[in-house]
Amino acid sequence: MPEAAPPPLPLPLLAAASSPAAAPLQRARRRQQQHRRGWRRPRGLLAWGALVAFFFVMNWWMFSRLQDPAARPHFRLRRHPPRADAAARNSSSLSTLEEVAGAAKGKGPHRVMLTRLLSLAAHALAEAETRPEPNDLWEEPINATMWQPCSDQRDWEASEGTNGYIMISANGGINQQRVAICNAVTISRLLNATLVIPKFFYSNVWLDKSQFGDIYQEDYFINYLKSDIRIVKDLPVELQSLDLEVIGSLVNDTDVMKEAKPSLYMKKILPILLRNRVVHFIGFGNRLSFDPIPSDLQRLRCRCNFHALRFVPKIQEMGALLVERLHGHRSHLSPLKDNLLGQFAVKSAPSANESDASKYLAVHLRFEIDMVAYSLCYFGGGKDEEDELEAYRQIHFPVLTELKKTTKLPSAAFLRSEGKCPLAPEEAVLMLAAIGFKRSTNIYIAGAEIYGGRHRMAAISHLYPALVTKETLLSPSELEPFRNFSSQLAALDFIACAAADAFAMTDPGSQFSSLVQGYRMYYGGGNLPTIRPNKRRLASILVKNGTIEWQEFQTRVRKLIQQTKQVHERPVARSIFRHPRCPECMCRTEH
Repeated sequence: MPEAAPPPLPLPLLAAASSPAAAPLQRARRRQQQHRRGWRRPRGLLAWGALVAFFFVMNWWMFSRLQDPAARPHFRLRRHPPRADAAARNSSSLSTLEEVAGAAKGKGPHRVMLTRLLSLAAHALAEAETRPEPNDLWEEPINATMWQPCSDQRDWEASEGTNGYIMISANGGINQQRVAICNAVTISRLLNATLVIPKFFYSNVWLDKSQFGDIYQEDYFINYLKSDIRIVKDLPVELQSLDLEVIGSLVNDTDVMKEAKPSLYMKKILPILLRNRVVHFIGFGNRLSFDPIPSDLQRLRCRCNFHALRFVPKIQEMGALLVERLHGHRSHLSPLKDNLLGQFAVKSAPSANESDASKYLAVHLRFEIDMVAYSLCYFGGGKDEEDELEAYRQIHFPVLTELKKTTKLPSAAFLRSEGKCPLAPEEAVLMLAAIGFKRSTNIYIAGAEIYGGRHRMAAISHLYPALVTKETLLSPSELEPFRNFSSQLAALDFIACAAADAFAMTDPGSQFSSLVQGYRMYYGGGNLPTIRPNKRRLASILVKNGTIEWQEFQTRVRKLIQQTKQVHERPVARSIFRHPRCPECMCRTEH
């Protein structure tokens, strides 16, 4: 609206205004009018500048509010649209992950780190929503297609298993147990022994009574490997009464070094087997080396992991339902899905509308309290965080607590600079934003209870609101058969992550992430990229949170992720479960 003209002078002053004495007054009025006309010209520019400033202030304010959980509403997770009961459950938070209680569950205030970079990320994501994503975001390098699965090929006769029986009681969770199973298969072949279906220890950490047959198909396992080794479900009756400890047939992890060579088993274990007819391995965590080992035994280990271990129908069916809802009911049969889901891989009909199909990114957040406490790292929570983590260590890691009293351990800052700290959710989301995933990306979060719960997840849920978990995609009645069985729940996460269009790990040392990466590498045909950060290099970038600009941050993060996606043959001594691109497991073809 145009500014009003100044009112006319009153008549008694009109004559005076035209006199010489009135000149200063006229000059003053002219300056006032010029000032007003000058003000009108930049008014639009100033208004635009004020709007931009307001945007940045509000953005900064929102992330600073993440520091105060009481000041913001709980975040919500998007539920999958096709679900009829989605609206009724729309208020659920990230994990029906219950709010952690007490020192052992991390109930203190949890401050979000890196708020300046998070604010820049929010602005960058808003601007990028209309731009195309980077070309390689959902792809592997072209030479990844040169490697094809072939560990199912055999060129030997079946072992008769006449030297005795191998038993194992594997410890840890589903990931450690899987490695132990395949190592036991390999040792049984090496020693010409019969393998008894493995048993799983009940752990006061995992609190899961599941046994082999609750997770994997026993008959399929036995039949698939019958051309390699002999497998039975139980020890023969005449051997069941033996006191294995008395006769010296119990072998624990102190008797066999970690990643022991095959020669040790031939020298130390075979004589016990021949003498007593049975050897029982207790624990058996990572007790067989990856190199040196005969190539046919290495291939057998691959064959066990990628072919012989199939989930039971209960897990396959629910895993298929997860993948179906994540992909928008897209039906696409592949070797990976056939192996993971069996008969349920082709259950759903193809979508009539291809636009209903959607890509999704799976992220494994390895940020549970046990991981955080054991790392000895600091995550911005002040004395409250330090006290609750120390209380947890005293209960669950007493040896570490005692070590701290007698030994000078590396500082939290040093551990972070060396990439020894697990990535917090806010660090993980900055990585995802920097490499180009749009704000609208569908993201599946895998993992157990996140340390700090919804408080810690506030940053990632703000930047990427289309978050889901198995708890939000499946109804309570669908999840009920799996409750109190952490290994079976982990199997559902494994399926969702292995079948994802892209998978991002936050801790390359995690056995879960390593097994998922290996599965995708083996069955993906070069079309299932895995994002694996170099945490040491990422830490050197994040430490500049106070000064680095988004463009530089984005460029540096993209460069380090691209380098980790390079295709190469398995390095010596690297796990074949994690990196099966080697002649024993996969065949290289020339295009």
